[in-house]
Parts: sequence; C-alpha cells; structure tokens
Amino acid sequence: MKNKLLIYAHYFYPDVASTGQILTELSEGMSDTFDITVICVVPSYSGTIDEKYKTQRIYKEEYKGIKVIRVRVPEFQKSNKISRIKNLVAYFFNSLIATMKIEKQDYIYTISQPPILGGVLGVLGKWFKGGKLIYNIQDFNPEQTMAVGYSKNKLLLNTVMAVDKFSCKQSDEVIVVGRDMQETLRNRFNNKKVPKNTFINNWTNEKEIQPLEQNHPKIVAFKEKYNLQDKFIIMYSGNIGLYYDLENIIKVIGKFKNRKDVVFAFVGNGTVKGKIESYVNENKLKNVTFIPYQDKADLIYSLNAADIHWVVNAKGIKGVSVPSKLYGVMASGKPVLGVLDEGSEARLIVEECNCGVCIEPGNYEEIYRKINYILENKEVIKSLGVNGRTYLEKNLTKDVSINKYKNTILAIDSKNGKEKIEEIKQAI
Repeated sequence: MKNKLLIYAHYFYPDVASTGQILTELSEGMSDTFDITVICVVPSYSGTIDEKYKTQRIYKEEYKGIKVIRVRVPEFQKSNKISRIKNLVAYFFNSLIATMKIEKQDYIYTISQPPILGGVLGVLGKWFKGGKLIYNIQDFNPEQTMAVGYSKNKLLLNTVMAVDKFSCKQSDEVIVVGRDMQETLRNRFNNKKVPKNTFINNWTNEKEIQPLEQNHPKIVAFKEKYNLQDKFIIMYSGNIGLYYDLENIIKVIGKFKNRKDVVFAFVGNGTVKGKIESYVNENKLKNVTFIPYQDKADLIYSLNAADIHWVVNAKGIKGVSVPSKLYGVMASGKPVLGVLDEGSEARLIVEECNCGVCIEPGNYEEIYRKINYILENKEVIKSLGVNGRTYLEKNLTKDVSINKYKNTILAIDSKNGKEKIEEIKQAI
C-alpha cells in the first residue's frame, strides 16, 4: 500500500507557470511510489477563469491517476496588487478548507508559492493531517522582495522573515533548488540549528525539449508568423516579471535599434511587460518583438527558433532563486546569454559546462559589449549550445531530479523508507 502524499501546488496542469509545470511532472513521476493528492487553484495563471470554475468552492478531478482538488479564486490582474493579494488569500483559505475534507496523510509537501503563505499552508497541513513536512523553497522571501526593493517596510519584512523561518523549523526536510540557496538558508539561521535540508535542481523534460534543425516546418512557421526570418534571434522566454531587471536591460537593447540583422524576441507575459512595451514604442525599436506564451507542446519550436537565450536575474537574487528557464535553453541545445551573479546556481552550471557567456547583473556596459561580441562571433557562440545539452543529459535530467525527491522524502521516515529507496535504485 502506497504512503499518502499531499502536495500544495498552487498552480498545476494546465497552467503554464514554471512551478506548476515542475509540480505536475513531479507528481506524475512520484505517483508510482506515493498515493498523491494535489491541492491547487482552478486554472487561472493568466488572471482569467473559465465560467465552469466559478460556481463552487472546491472541484474534485483526476489527472493521470492523481487526485486533484482545485479551489476557487477570484480573477486578477498581474499589474494590480490588490486583486493579486485577494487571489492569493482566497487560495490560502480555500486550500485549508479543502485540507479539512481529506483523510490523514503520511507526507505533506508544499512550495514557497505563494510567498510565505505556501510555507504556512504546509505547516497547518501537517498539524491538521499529520505526516512529515517537506518544504520546497523555489524562491526565498522576503529576501527576494528586499533584493529588488519591492518593499522597504522593515516591520513587514521582519515579520514575514520570522514567519518563514518558523515554517522552515517546522519542516522535516527543506529542499532548495540551488547550492547558493543552501548558503542562504544557513545565513538565515546564522549557521546555528539550521533545518535539515538538501539541494535538488529543477529540470525540464529533456525528452520533450530537444534540439531541432532550423528547417523544421514548425520552426519555419513560427519564424514566419512573427517576422523572424533571416535574423539573428536573441530571445527571452518566460515570465516578464519583477526580478529580472528587464526594465534596464531593454535600454541596453535600445542601443542596437539600427541593427537590421538582429531581433530581440520576448516570449511570455508578466508585470513588467507593459513598461518594456512602452519603452519600445516610445523609442521606435523596430527590432524588438513580443510573442505570447506558447502552449507546452509548442515550446520546443519557440526555444529552438532562437540563436541564443537570455537567462537573467536582477542583482542580489543570488541565493534567492534559480531561473528555471535555464534548463529549457540547455535542453534545446541553445547557448545562454546570462546576466547572473557570480557564484549563483545558474551561473555555476553555465560556467561548468561552457554553454554560454555571463555578465554581472547591473553592469550594463558589459552587457552591451557582450551582445556586440555575440553578433561578431555568431557561429562560435551557437556552437556552445551543444555543451549545455550534453551536460544536461548527464546531470540534469527529469528522472535524476525526481528520483532524488523520492529518495529524500522516503529517507525522512527511514524505518520503512530504506526498502523503497532500494526498489527505486534497482528500477533506475
């Protein structure tokens, strides 16, 4: 009989949020070992909600043998703080109500989304339904908020820090997604009584995202649809949000406005997209284009259409989060244009496998010089992408990471976990 595992996912299939995709694949990969129940919002990552999800508080569904409990939330605008807060609070309280309606659990797994609330949800789930708590920190908050100056209210920041430290202490295992994030966890506790923790990389499905030839019909069609033919394509793919310094990077891009041989493509959406679009329109940047989020099944074609991909974080994000887009770029065999702190997990990977070039965040002159270098050495830069794919196949596959999750969770309850860990090892 499988042990019961409750996952607080926030977003889950079919939502395109990166954490939603990770948790969907993690749930699928662990369903042979655990009896999994997922609690998440109704599909709503875009901010809008289908009418069929507006009549009940809780919707019970099944996805590939996984029990999925979706909770109703109000629609929101990503640019409107109040509507966003209402949405997150509704998820929190409706998830608690959903939790009370399910049976006892052996394990509770939660992520750091929504910020702070995700951790608290896991703690309350543990108190209400028993079991061991696994807290997967994808982003450290309030450190992330502090890094970009999103809030300077010391009382608020100190309070949320205390709350999230409490969630860490209540956890039986804290899982972070970067080596630099383990250092942040140790610093939170001044290297004293640091909660038990481990580091497991995120991933992309390397079997779904693979290198393709440029004459593939769907890549050709993608380029034709968005007028990208016969251009060197520098692409940003993913959340156009707060923590990537894109408001300043677009000003560097503006210096290349007269280059007709290059196009800067932004694929995705987010809170900062409007500001970037305004700058592009005001400065008549004709070689910058905006493309909607691609369906998961089509992501392979958009990623492969690029010649090089931005992988960026704002200054101060080292040890706070790891840009998951790195794994998709590597899987597609494309080189990385990294704007990443030295010693950050993403930069360590890029440098370990030599799959791109990196610049310190905030060094805009160097970003300008590096783009010039890339445009003058296009073929040399393109060849670096192969290194990333080779490294990923050896070290960063989906199965490698998911098996680490299984082993880590089972090892918490070492009494009956050892036998199952051996079964997993034999199956690999």
